[in-house]
Amino acid sequence: MSPRTTPGRRTARRLPAPLAAATAGALVVGLAALPAHAETGTGTGGPIGTVARTVGDAHFEPGPCPRTADPIPDLARARCGTLTVPEKHRPKGPKGPKERRSHEGRKITLAVAIMPAESSRPSPDPIVWLAGGPGDDAVSEIPMALAGDLNRDRDVIFMSQRGTYSADPVLTCPDIDEFNAHALGLVSNAPSTGRLHVEATRACRDRVDGTGADRSAYNDIESSADYDALRKTLGVKKWNVFGISYGTHLALNYMRLHPKGIRSVGIDGVLPPSLGGGAVTWKAAREGFDGMFKACAEQPACNTRYPNLKATFLRLVSELEADPLTVTVTVPVHPEPVNVVLDGSQLVTWLTFASHLAEGVPRSIDELAHGNGQRIAEQLAGGKYSPQAIGRVAHGLVYGVFCSQWTPYESQADIIRGGRRAFPSFPRSMLANAPQLAWLHDDCRAWDVPPAPPWIRDVTHSDIPTLALSGGFDAQTAPSNGAYVARTLSRSHAVTVPYVAHVVFADSPCAQTITTSFFADPARPDTRCLAGLQPPQFEIAP
Repeated sequence: MSPRTTPGRRTARRLPAPLAAATAGALVVGLAALPAHAETGTGTGGPIGTVARTVGDAHFEPGPCPRTADPIPDLARARCGTLTVPEKHRPKGPKGPKERRSHEGRKITLAVAIMPAESSRPSPDPIVWLAGGPGDDAVSEIPMALAGDLNRDRDVIFMSQRGTYSADPVLTCPDIDEFNAHALGLVSNAPSTGRLHVEATRACRDRVDGTGADRSAYNDIESSADYDALRKTLGVKKWNVFGISYGTHLALNYMRLHPKGIRSVGIDGVLPPSLGGGAVTWKAAREGFDGMFKACAEQPACNTRYPNLKATFLRLVSELEADPLTVTVTVPVHPEPVNVVLDGSQLVTWLTFASHLAEGVPRSIDELAHGNGQRIAEQLAGGKYSPQAIGRVAHGLVYGVFCSQWTPYESQADIIRGGRRAFPSFPRSMLANAPQLAWLHDDCRAWDVPPAPPWIRDVTHSDIPTLALSGGFDAQTAPSNGAYVARTLSRSHAVTVPYVAHVVFADSPCAQTITTSFFADPARPDTRCLAGLQPPQFEIAP
């Protein structure tokens, strides 16, 4: 969840043994065939996304489907186009947009892909998908949405958030991703590592400035206005919102800034804007780790083979922070062997993402306790050196959100206190660099954008029907965050799916059933499947 490893990036399928980064797709051009059954939603008699329309400063134009980093065959049947909006919308506060005059200035273009409903009689209110990250491209997450049957009864709309892979300008910084891989061979909390970290951030800043982009225009406030403009230019009277990971952060701001036209909201892997920062990231790690350790302790075979797993992990963190272990591994896509320094922070980073592969976690920790860090090092290197980890995340949007909405309202002392509450035994040297957010305050000083208005940290109060989904093994966004946001959402349902990591919709058929049932009837999501869920069968070494 840092400018190096952004919050909540998820693949459209379960991660392989190397902890691969987010998916995207390859070039897809050409208009898709327009299914006759989708003639609902715009009030014009035609399918959503087939009519050019200008509303205020925004213009939607049907056209070819966007480029993607990996092939997405389903785009062949999508309706696509672009939304053109001001890089800076007229200012507006938490009570919603005000009437405004036409606004001259720089324009940006956002790719739009609409996947038609499978039903021959689809509901008229589509679902709009808010991607994770920040910095992921929504179009790359189409396979995840379709695998979960989200378009069974409704069209699903995907728009690339500003700065992301299929938008214009594109604010990706491959040099940062390459530094992430190189940094595996560095001591995480060494001052020299911090200096290199900030150098990579400055290079990204210069790259973004070279596009002519205004760094201060990439945040939740502007993105929320983009989605409001998209709904209006598509001619959609009411739609439903589904956000994953960082998309939940954006959804919670969007629903209070532009509530008109929102029928219901689903959020999965909840990251409240009022809590965004290092302290909540420490809390997430603690809750997700404890969920896995508890599941092992309750499974006789796991508890017998790996007793006191939590204590073993905490001991290893302190020992490795004091005396790191260097492991040399080979990575299929890299020509030379690479060194991975396993220190305390790197071990925490590994477990944060290994929660998606919980079955192997106890065995990997036990092997490390006996001096063998090969599996952990291979998973770390496999993720960082994967082609899926290079050049796909919009770091310009990452820093735009973190450095305007998070760091101005959370000090490094706050992060340290949050780390101490979550992990009192961890060495002081680790606590300022929360999981996924290493050197964040230093990076943000280099990024140099003004703070967002203080109200950006307010909790979201709303009576829009909302489903807040969490995973019991989620070490990226705390499972308790769902109940936290539900307190001020008067028509909400907070549901924790046990034994599942971050973004439960991606991996849990039960979560998919709950989600689709919620959009069918936001007052009564079907949660009966929760009763039959079983913990994973943990790997037992000989």
